[in-house]
Amino acid sequence: MDRQRRDWLKTSAAASAGALAAGALPASAQTSGVLFAHEPSFIPVLGTGQRLQVRRIYCVGRNYAAHSREMGSDPNREPPFFFQKPTDAVQLVPDGVTIDHPYPPVTKNYHHEVELVAAIGKGGRDIAAESANVHVFGYALGLDMTRRDLQQAMGNEKKPWEIGKSFDHSAVVSHLHPAAKTGHLAKGAIWLDVNGTRRQSSDLSNMIWSVAEQVSHLSKYYELFPGDIIYCGTPANVGPVVAGDVMHGHIDGLYDISVKVV
Repeated sequence: MDRQRRDWLKTSAAASAGALAAGALPASAQTSGVLFAHEPSFIPVLGTGQRLQVRRIYCVGRNYAAHSREMGSDPNREPPFFFQKPTDAVQLVPDGVTIDHPYPPVTKNYHHEVELVAAIGKGGRDIAAESANVHVFGYALGLDMTRRDLQQAMGNEKKPWEIGKSFDHSAVVSHLHPAAKTGHLAKGAIWLDVNGTRRQSSDLSNMIWSVAEQVSHLSKYYELFPGDIIYCGTPANVGPVVAGDVMHGHIDGLYDISVKVV
């Protein structure tokens, strides 16, 4: 190794050590040293000037019995399981606005899944179900959009199926409604129309695992933090959408969302 390279490595190591020391650099200097910085994902809190910064997106699978059966599983035997989406998959839908939602590449079988979304406001590990609601800041209405053909193909090969779930704009979501105003949502209609025709329809009380139980179970495997959000599962009759279709989602107590596939 030549002397110039050795000197460069020593200088770089010293600079890195200094940057990692707490308070070693002002915030502006630390930010300026970040390569390829990206804007975090935020979800506005309805009726306030606040925004929740999304830390992680967890999704529970097959949490309504009828949907579990249509996907070929036995809801009486299956404990809750979770998968994740990237935080930059968030696509916001303001109240009273129809947003354009891009049809993703590769898939030929693109499915809607309307879901309740719960946002964590107080972190913790090994949270008891009886006290889990204390950790929920609020709720939103979401769509877990799914490239079903890719998901099923990976599942048939016993491979991870993130390619079917984790992609740009796959986490459609309304603004957050604080639980302090809505209460904790355990019952109420949840439905989705496509072009004015009802596709999915159920009640939140039909969830196999309640929000509190989901939070409790998830916290056994991960320490939860404020900013984590959970997509709480979808009712039966998920199905395909194509360009030009308009999806209209509803959950009692939250504002409706309207999304056009383009």
